[in-house]
Amino acid sequence: MPGPRSFTIDPMKLVSPRNKTITLSTEETDRYQKRLVKLAGPARLDHVEDKTINQDFFAIAEWLPSSFADLLFIDPPYNLSKNFGSTSFKKRPADEYREWFESWFPSLIRLLKPTASVYVCCDWRSSSAVHSVIEKHLIVRNRITWEREKGRGASANWKNCAEDVWFCTVSDKYSFNVEAVKLKRKVIAPYTSNGKPKDWETGANGNYRLTHPSNIWTDLSVPFWSMPENTDHPTQKPEKLLAKIILASSAPGDRVLDPFLGSGTTSVVARKLGRRFTGVEIDPLYCCLAEKRLEMAGGNTSIQGYTDGVFWERNSLAQKERPSYDELTAGPNQRRT
Repeated sequence: MPGPRSFTIDPMKLVSPRNKTITLSTEETDRYQKRLVKLAGPARLDHVEDKTINQDFFAIAEWLPSSFADLLFIDPPYNLSKNFGSTSFKKRPADEYREWFESWFPSLIRLLKPTASVYVCCDWRSSSAVHSVIEKHLIVRNRITWEREKGRGASANWKNCAEDVWFCTVSDKYSFNVEAVKLKRKVIAPYTSNGKPKDWETGANGNYRLTHPSNIWTDLSVPFWSMPENTDHPTQKPEKLLAKIILASSAPGDRVLDPFLGSGTTSVVARKLGRRFTGVEIDPLYCCLAEKRLEMAGGNTSIQGYTDGVFWERNSLAQKERPSYDELTAGPNQRRT
């Protein structure tokens, strides 16, 4: 087996002094690599719980414990050509993508408890292929569409700024904690009954109402340079997205599994919310980023957009809760000091 991969950090990289993107020094990389797990055969639960496994999930799926996960979050490569650190994925015909997805998805079912929930990410190109596979193995409950506000405009097409998440369960016995994921929205035209607020409350910063969560999510921000959770992973999911999923479909102490961990968002949010986690990621640099974020989460359990046990509509918090104008407009061409 090859030795640990080394990484070179450019200390003169041009960044804004307010750029909060998480990076790794050489010393940190060496330290975090020692924490990563490598399986050589069937593993006990204590070998994988609260661990980052630095291996190809396809190679070690059969070694993971049976029926241990309460919640499965899957963010596989979409049907796009994209580089992911030391690996890459090439776009293929839709039928071939479906066959690829079908080749490994069933191996996950063994790992789930009978009461488990499953969330699978995809985009419009891969959504139908994903659905055709998962409906063979799980009960499909809903399709969530979330607004991905980043991205370039298109001159001859509609701008692509949405992604899907399929919500499934293993059986009809599952949990869904609706009170934990209500959204706090500003009330523009508040109704009153006998002069008193009806289903809303007033505060120093305006009128608000707690609303039931729908399958259209418009309150997320894709991580960018001024957000403390940001990394250089090309398809990093927002912590707020994972917080919604984990709070809705698991309880404190439950086990969350992510077989395509990336830079660690699922594990980090699970830790912040008091869940156990197992993450599998093939790229060692992303694994080290995950370990650094987990270490940072030990002293900071905040999740942007989730405050006092409530999810807030985007840009609806008091001004002091938001990045300042200077933070949002600081130039990128300043050297790190």
